[in-house]
Amino acid sequence: MEGHHLHHHQQRVHVHPQNMSVNVDVTDRFPQWSIQETKEFLVIRAELDQTFMETKRNKQLWEVISNRMKEKGYHRSAEQCKCKWKNLVTRYKGFETMEQEATRQQFPFYNEFNAIFTGRMQRMLWAEAEGGSKKNKATNLSSDEEEDGNEESEAGSRRKKKKAKIVSGSGSNDSGSFNNLKKILEEFMRQQMQIEAQWMEAFEARENERRLKEMEWRQAMEVLENERIMMEERWREREEQRRVREEARAEKRDALITALLNKLERQEM
Repeated sequence: MEGHHLHHHQQRVHVHPQNMSVNVDVTDRFPQWSIQETKEFLVIRAELDQTFMETKRNKQLWEVISNRMKEKGYHRSAEQCKCKWKNLVTRYKGFETMEQEATRQQFPFYNEFNAIFTGRMQRMLWAEAEGGSKKNKATNLSSDEEEDGNEESEAGSRRKKKKAKIVSGSGSNDSGSFNNLKKILEEFMRQQMQIEAQWMEAFEARENERRLKEMEWRQAMEVLENERIMMEERWREREEQRRVREEARAEKRDALITALLNKLERQEM
């Protein structure tokens, strides 16, 4: 079973050569994540994304995710959840420049990640509009890649060094993070416009089909109505002809009876 699992993992790496730099650690000793399990995991992670962005001590958050996964019937440790997230983030970044259709075929969780990162950017933009700290928001956006360092920095001196390093590079990080988020938002808006255009096209096609069927139905009803009118006219004509024939026969009968009566009267005289 172990050999089969390693063989399957090698095949997965071969399909995605751009992800060969992903660290393969404790998760390989456990059953693979199914698509449904991963989707459930991403739903939970998305709900806590804002909390992850607001704190650097996220070890407890991964414990929360692990417990919530257990409530759904999936037994994953906090370390497994964190490693799975890091691997998925790395894969998502490798697919950002690919065509949408190809991305969906090779990375089925692209839409979930797109929604998470778009939500991050929207929160950052709203915070900036309300006078929030742009540097703090931009720094938090890279927390997915810095989670290990943040969790292991127990001593105060190490935290101070990390903060100093972040502050020193905040100028370039602000611009880079904002540009990345801007690209994500533009891509999201482009996809939304494309979906809306496709929906409008489908709606117009259905509306045209409905109008065509309605027109055909009306034409069929008109044909039936015309046939009914013609049948009624023919029936009336036949009734009129029958009435005329009956009147003619009645007149002949009356004339015959009158002639016979007159003849009998003459004979009696």
